[in-house]
Amino acid sequence: MKKNWWIQISTLFIVSLSYLFLYIPLCILVIFSFNSKIFPAPWQNFTFSWYYQLFTAKELWASFLNSLIISTTSTFLSLFMGVFLIFFKTHGGKMRKTMPLFYGNLIIPETMIAISLMSYFSFFNIELGMSTLIVSHIVLGLGFVIPILYIRYLQLDPTFNEASYSLGATPFQTFFRITIPLLKPTLIAVGFLIFILSFDDFIFSIFCAGTSIQTLSLYILSMLRSGVSPILNALSAILLLFSTIFVTFFFSSKTRTRIL
Repeated sequence: MKKNWWIQISTLFIVSLSYLFLYIPLCILVIFSFNSKIFPAPWQNFTFSWYYQLFTAKELWASFLNSLIISTTSTFLSLFMGVFLIFFKTHGGKMRKTMPLFYGNLIIPETMIAISLMSYFSFFNIELGMSTLIVSHIVLGLGFVIPILYIRYLQLDPTFNEASYSLGATPFQTFFRITIPLLKPTLIAVGFLIFILSFDDFIFSIFCAGTSIQTLSLYILSMLRSGVSPILNALSAILLLFSTIFVTFFFSSKTRTRIL
């Protein structure tokens, strides 16, 4: 009993330190977003001036909108392509030899993939911009969608499909009424993963965006060259607030039951 008690205490201590290590910087960021002096100066006065400057920064919100459009579009297209590749597999398609190709995004450094895509666009005289950036983020997303969906598909019980066929359903009906609902939790999870990776991505943006479009990561880089602006603290605090609200709402028991 004493041994188990010490194990529980030590585990709780380690977990608590890990959470403190992760969340104390976020708390400091939020607190100093209300400081009247520029971080890392000591605390002086409480102010909302940085939030006012944030909401009046038109270029920042234009960059934010670009990142939102790119990440949303690339996420849906990656999931769409992943779903229909699984559909190809359910209709007798051979994927075992081609699957290792999709693991390249997880093994090859992101910089090399970005340079390769930029060279590919340049070779075919494709102007860099929104479209090339979406394509590059789709390439990034497929490296996560295809392996994860494929592994989850292999874990499904084949008797569900057999029962559907025996009841007279077509392969198309079976896939969209049986297989897709079973894959729904995986699709949601990998969709969130791709969206976050795409929204935060910097490497692909700097190589494949060109000069006609600016994402949020590129805009933040341009601001950091002149020093850390408290506007970034305010923006991070707002994004953290909305992320917390969304996660709390999504993982509530009622919402999770309806979605999953």
